[in-house]
This record gives sequence, structure tokens and C-alpha cells, in this order.
Amino acid sequence: MARAASAPGTRGEARLAGAERLRARLRAPGRRGALWGGGGGSGAGGLGLGRVAFRAGAMAFWAALSPSIVEYFEGEDFYRCGYCKNESGSRSNGMWAHSMTVQDYQDLIDRGWRRSGKYVYKPVMNQTCCPQYTIRCRPLQFQPSKSHKKVLKKMLKFLAKGEISRGNCEDEPMEDAVAGDFGLINKLDIQCDLKTLSDDLKESLESEEKKKGKSSKKEESNELSRSQDIEEKLGSGEPSHSVKVHTAPKPGKGADLSKPPCRKAKEIRKERKRLKLMQQNPDGELGGLQARREPSFCPPKAKSNQPKSLEDLIFESLPENASHKLEFTRFLCNSPLEAENPPNGPDCGYGSFHQQYWLDGKIIAVGVIDILPYCVSSVYLYYDPDYSFLSLGVYSALREIAFTRQLHEKTSQLNYYYMGFYIHSCPKMKYKGQYRPSDLLCPETYVWVPIEQCLPSLENSKYCRFNQDPQAVDEGRSREPDRLQVLYKKVVMPYGVYRKQQKDPSEEAAVLQYARLVGQACSERMLLFRN
Repeated sequence: MARAASAPGTRGEARLAGAERLRARLRAPGRRGALWGGGGGSGAGGLGLGRVAFRAGAMAFWAALSPSIVEYFEGEDFYRCGYCKNESGSRSNGMWAHSMTVQDYQDLIDRGWRRSGKYVYKPVMNQTCCPQYTIRCRPLQFQPSKSHKKVLKKMLKFLAKGEISRGNCEDEPMEDAVAGDFGLINKLDIQCDLKTLSDDLKESLESEEKKKGKSSKKEESNELSRSQDIEEKLGSGEPSHSVKVHTAPKPGKGADLSKPPCRKAKEIRKERKRLKLMQQNPDGELGGLQARREPSFCPPKAKSNQPKSLEDLIFESLPENASHKLEFTRFLCNSPLEAENPPNGPDCGYGSFHQQYWLDGKIIAVGVIDILPYCVSSVYLYYDPDYSFLSLGVYSALREIAFTRQLHEKTSQLNYYYMGFYIHSCPKMKYKGQYRPSDLLCPETYVWVPIEQCLPSLENSKYCRFNQDPQAVDEGRSREPDRLQVLYKKVVMPYGVYRKQQKDPSEEAAVLQYARLVGQACSERMLLFRN
């Protein structure tokens, strides 16, 4: 299994543990994502039966009318940073989402929030040791990079022939680097027992070594045919050791005349073109042949100069006798997000899903994603480390980008792929910037700015305001806090009414802080539970 992220410090642990105990006490059997229900006794630090029933009844009743119910934790959380290892340098605001609509969560992540299970948090960007900027990719314009193509072709090679390439990949850190990304760890929602490397894969590793020994005896006879295929190999992005090309002997060493001389790629292309023309026109001369002859009834198919699309690389057909079979399944998972299936939405609906990666009948990875009104949001990937040679972190991200494109065909407004947080100050987390085109969220005005425009500023300072307009403000900020919705004693009321019943001055500070962080729209839709 991939390493788990470093847990928050004492204060954060207490909050998460308390919320977990609350969920265990109030969970209603058979209701997905519910936190309310009967049960729970009194005791030291516990909830009395009447109080539990009261609280559960209030939430259950109002969830039917306004499913987003949150419990805000006032102040800021200080915990150990998973990136720079500062013992108390990471700072965030947090709340527990008893339930949440996909639209509310969409609006929250567009203001810098992120969920880990049902705990939703927002880094204090100008104070935390490693500022975490929300990043999104634009899949409709996305083109895989050279290193991305390497990963996809490495997977195809493994599935088709069982070949394993252990060359380094530029994007490899995805799998290990997320270990410190608290926002990507859905540790409260999923427990996967991923099996270890299977016997058949071990056998394929052993047979691969045997093949290497036998192939050396056949190299002389096969070298010519292999050299003719060099053009595709060089363009495939595979590691250099997978392509064997004879080079000229070094000075002072005798040439092996039994082996063909080195051939340049240009000569090979010319040779292949000549042979192709001869097959199509056996009776004609080579020079100017196509210009003089009448066009045949079956002209050769024109070779497109367009690079292969992401879908071409992912869904390339495999031979019938492929060595391995990779399958995908999806199912809903425990999450605060309420599943929705509107007629104009994606076929699978909105909500939280686990995408399972099955190899030859064995589960090797699980990706957690949220499908929201305007995006697919990547939450976390669990994988079997025995299969890390397949670069599953990179591969799953590319699959999710392709999946976003697929959803867009049915739901046109679903245009983006959210990758969590981009941390420029952490070298292992900068890989997310390689999925282009992508944008970073301005931490002050909450507008999206192309990452290319942000990088120069981030080189000079960890914390940056990306919006270059000094007059620009947060357009979604809380303008009328009295309209914020509060759930108190089974009654939903505007904060303006609730405030008149309270005498604790700290109460107002906490509610106003919450309103500022979630924005006006969410504050009017979500119910802020007050005890």
C-alpha cells in the first residue's frame, strides 16, 4: 500500500477523532453517508441519549430540505507538515461535513477547500509553511507529454507481452509524493486490502530473464528486421535500453563483418518507402512513379502527422493472446457528498466513487474521485507497491483525464479535472504542473490563472496573489452575514435571528470567520449546525 500521510497534530487529531466517534454513535444503519440516527448512551465525554436523539432528529429532518449540514471548528488547526516536516508549521481551518450537495462542494473547492473523508479543510495560505494552491487541468485541450506517453506505452507493453521496463520516469513521484498530501488522503472513507505481487507475474519476471539469455544467440539473424523498426521505437518514448542499435566499432577495434553496418534513421525511412512503393507498383520505376501513373483503385492510406490522442494511447487494442488483462469498475463510496442523478447529468450521476483497477482478476489500485457539476476531482489513489513499476499514479491521472473528457460528451459543463493542491515549494509535488494546460486558484480573489503566469512569482515567494489587478476583490465574499443559515434546536434560521439569542462574543467571531471562508452563496445554502 502507498504510505499514509502524516496525521495532523494533537489538536487536529482530537477533532478528527471526536468527529469519528460522533459518526460512529450517530450513524444510521443502511443510510449511505448519514451521520444521524438513534443510539448512544451517556458517559464521560459522551452524549446523552436524549441529546443524541434530538440532534439526530434535527439533522435527519433538515437534510431532506437542505442536505448540506456542516459543523465548523473555530480558530485554526496547527499540525505537522507532511512536506517540509515542520512539527507545527501547517495551518488550516476545518469543518465536519455531516452531508453536502455536490454543488456546495464544487463552490467550496473553487474557494480553496478540500475534503479528506468528511473533514473539509482550507489551508491558511499566508501563514502555512507550505502554501497549497488548488490546481485544475483543462482536459479538452490536454495533450500528453513525452513522459506521459512513456507511461501509457509501458502499460500497453506490459499488458500485451508481459514486458517490464524499470526505467526512470519523470513523473514517477506522483505515487510517493502524495504520501504527505493531507488533502489527497481519504483515510476515513476506504480500506483496501491490495494483494501482493502474484505468482504469475513473478514467473513472467523469471521468464523475461531467460528470454534475454536466449535472445543473445539470435541477435545476428534478427538484427536487420529489428533495425527497420527503429523509427517507431525511437518515437515511442520507451527507455533507451529497450532499443538495441548497432553502432560503428570504436577505433582500434576490429569490425564484426558478420553483422550489418549501422544504418541511419533517414536511410531506413527511405528504404521502407521504396519497398512500399514497389509493393504498390511492381511494374513501375521508382523515380517519379506516383506522379506519372494513374491513381490506383485502392490508394495507400495517407499517414497523419497528428500525434496520437490520449484516448488512442489508453484504449489501443491488445492482441488476443495478451499476457495480462486490466479492467476497471466504479462504485459509490462513503463520503459527505449526496449522490445525485439529474437527467442532464452524467450517466453515473454525481457524487463520490471508487475506481478499481483489476489486473488478471486481482485488485492492484483504487482511485477515489468526486464527480461534481463542473469537474472530476481526484481525491486519492491507493495502489499495491509491487506494481509501482507501472507508474500507477501517472497512469491513473491520465485515465481520469480521459474519463473527464468522456463525461463532457454527455454533460457539456463538466470541463475540468481537479488535481488537489499544487505545492511549488515542495519539489516532489511540482509534478502536477506538468499536466498542461492547467490553472492555479488565486488565494485572495479566487479566480483561475494559467500556471505559466504564476510560476515566476512562485519562484520568488512561497505565498503569492496571482490576480495581477490590484483593485480586484473576492466577488463571492460574504456580504450579508445575517443571511447565513443556522440550524439550532431543530429550527433553521438566519444568523441575524440566531445572533440575538446569543451572549457569547466568541460565537460571533467564529460564525463570521466561517462566512468569510465559505463565501456568500454557500453560507446561504448550507446549514451551519450550532450546539
